[in-house]
Amino acid sequence: MPNTQLPYQHAHQENGQYDTIDAIVSPQNQLNILSKTEASRLLDASQGGLYTLFRSCALAVLNSGNTLDDGKELLERYPDFAIRVIQEERGIKLEVNGAPSSAFVDGKMIHGISEHLFAVLRDVLFASGEQKLLSSEQTKAPAAITDAVFHMLRNAKIIRPKVDPNIVVCWGGHSISVGEYDYTKKVGYEMGLRGLDICTGCGPGAMKGPMKGATIGHAKQRLGVGRYIGITEPGIIAAEAPNPIVNELVIMPDIEKRLEAFVRSGHGIVVFPGGAGTAEEILYLLGILLHPDNQQLPFPLIFTGPESARSYFEQIDNFIGLTLGAEAQSRYTMIIDDPAAVARHMVEGMGEVRAFRKDTDDAYYFNWQLKIAPNFQLPFEPSHENMRNLTLQPQLPKHELAANLRRAFSGIVAGNVKDAGIRAIEEHGLFEICGDASIMGPVDELLDAFQQQGRMKLPGSNYVPCYQIIR
Repeated sequence: MPNTQLPYQHAHQENGQYDTIDAIVSPQNQLNILSKTEASRLLDASQGGLYTLFRSCALAVLNSGNTLDDGKELLERYPDFAIRVIQEERGIKLEVNGAPSSAFVDGKMIHGISEHLFAVLRDVLFASGEQKLLSSEQTKAPAAITDAVFHMLRNAKIIRPKVDPNIVVCWGGHSISVGEYDYTKKVGYEMGLRGLDICTGCGPGAMKGPMKGATIGHAKQRLGVGRYIGITEPGIIAAEAPNPIVNELVIMPDIEKRLEAFVRSGHGIVVFPGGAGTAEEILYLLGILLHPDNQQLPFPLIFTGPESARSYFEQIDNFIGLTLGAEAQSRYTMIIDDPAAVARHMVEGMGEVRAFRKDTDDAYYFNWQLKIAPNFQLPFEPSHENMRNLTLQPQLPKHELAANLRRAFSGIVAGNVKDAGIRAIEEHGLFEICGDASIMGPVDELLDAFQQQGRMKLPGSNYVPCYQIIR
């Protein structure tokens, strides 16, 4: 293994509270050369835009393993953090100043964190280039957006041809109880024993547990190193920094492309208990599956948790029934307190996916046939005006109502943990979410339950709502 550091590091105190380290880091099997144009866009911190994005994502990666789910607080905790590309004839290095000391062991950066750091560099640069390839009209075209998602996943080597469907996407909260976390590990273990690989949002809690369990299952079956894929985006990476098990990391440009990356590259989804972010993901997938063009497309979807989470999922099921109806409820299976049954059901579902894609001559590695409408693809800016103007009425087609409900929960996530959302709430007050009483009643009840169960913030954090429901 090559050294990840040159002998230029030293530890010091930051504001008397947070230990930091300065270091120069060399790439490890990741992006190690840049064009002069790419380097120039990152060399100067004064240029704003791209550097600011790279800096915030890099800091989140370096803070991996620390308990924090507030993007604004992270940036304020390390105000002097800086990162600079050093361009040399033989390649590049990264100079970091004021980095969290937890990313280092005996003055050397942890190997996995170094890999994640260069993955950030790779994806930030690639995404900025891809966006310039699309005209303003193309960015609104569903095919062009899907193509951009494909290219980002391929550039990150997430896409692998000639491999049978075996990627299970696991969704769930970063703020879950110990019992729920242990259950996610048991499910991951059972899936690992059956040769299934794991993809999550890459953070802690329900995103880490399945990966941790799968590592043991893979090891027992002597399958070698499994795939533990983490898909994130800049706005949420501080709240859900990559956990150390992730060995394939990709940073998508926004939440909509992140969600599309999940459903295009994954072959089935397991949902564990969570909060507003998990509800957003559920609504996204159900809205897509409710589209008439996707009615015959197999996509195994399982809601699962320990016995203690039964009431949680019954509440989710009731919410879906009241807002989206019985057809939406028919698209998922609920399995409580039976990890082996979850894994067996998922293996059966994978078989259906494989047969369908083989019969329809679709790729195993990317779900091209899945119809994703523009209202699920176009980025939603959770401004106060946009949140207030969401149409939440029962007469909407169910897939359109799901899209707008997804946006409402996306705004709540932004107000909870994203730097821009937190600052918007501080400046302009609470988001107002308006709609028909038959929709807003179940929304209000679900969000209130999330608050009562402590699912809106990490344990020990005091949650202050960023929204108010107006019926």
